Amino acid sequence: MEMAGTARAGERRIDGERRAEIGRERKARTRTRILAATFDLFGRQNGLFTRVEEICDAARITRPTFYNHFAGMEDLREALSWEVTHDFLAAVVQAIGTLPDAAQRTATAIRYYLRRGQQDARWAWSIVNISACGIIFGAETHQQAQRTVEEGMASGAFRIADARIGRDVVLGATLSALVTLLREETGEDYPAQIAESVLVGLGMAPAKAAVLARTPLADL
Repeated sequence: MEMAGTARAGERRIDGERRAEIGRERKARTRTRILAATFDLFGRQNGLFTRVEEICDAARITRPTFYNHFAGMEDLREALSWEVTHDFLAAVVQAIGTLPDAAQRTATAIRYYLRRGQQDARWAWSIVNISACGIIFGAETHQQAQRTVEEGMASGAFRIADARIGRDVVLGATLSALVTLLREETGEDYPAQIAESVLVGLGMAPAKAAVLARTPLADL
């Protein structure tokens, strides 16, 4: 009898653990569905004005379910920002990691982001709309841009008074260029032209900036 009771207790424990695991899996799937629906909505030109009700409808959930996962739209935007930018930023950082100096890394990163924008309008609109109400390009990219500018200042490549100015020049110009790519006709050389102009704005000689901005890009 004692062995049977112990076995039943073990089964109940296993059943409880399995139910908890199923609950976690269900919650993760719902969160993923909310983020996917939000990405689709933010990937529109007017995605900035997306409301909780639209997200609930698109994700096929109720408002209480939404608030079980996110405190509100700001919390959701932060989560979406990480989802949209993290993997791409990691790929860019890996690709530019072997480049010899901060100036070339800056120009190359700008071109990677703008090339992605040329190829994927929904991703570009998501970046634009997320940036409009939060940290430009998300916290990770924001921090990475400032670190690269600081490296350029330390090496003497960038002649500016404050790394925050350089960071804002890099991110601001890139974000504005994404909007231009989405709304206007531009030539294939437009990303390189933006990168060149940013380097000049950071204090580099125009001739050198032109060369660095047109170094061949490897595939990510």
